[in-house]
Amino acid sequence: MNWIILIIAGLFEVLFTSCLGKAKETTGTESYMWYGGFAVACIISMTLLIKATQSLPLGTAYAVWTGIGAVGTVLVGIFFFKDPANFWRLFFITTLIGSIIGLKAVSH
Repeated sequence: MNWIILIIAGLFEVLFTSCLGKAKETTGTESYMWYGGFAVACIISMTLLIKATQSLPLGTAYAVWTGIGAVGTVLVGIFFFKDPANFWRLFFITTLIGSIIGLKAVSH
């Protein structure tokens, strides 16, 4: 169950970084709404990370959390913010996904 909590925490990390991206593109009240979304998603992500580390090794949990956040944020950037999707970016994202799966496979 704690692996599921950790994955959800990583998805909220993607959400809070995406909110930062949207806040950067907007002004006024809309910008503040995105910053509010950032704060809420950040609090949820951190709370779930804390919960997951109660039974998972801290180093593994943190690496998986940041990995999910990194992969998800790059993919959001490519699909929603028009970031480049060249061979090397996709190659290294793929290796990062492999590393996350490897950490899950060797952790008990």
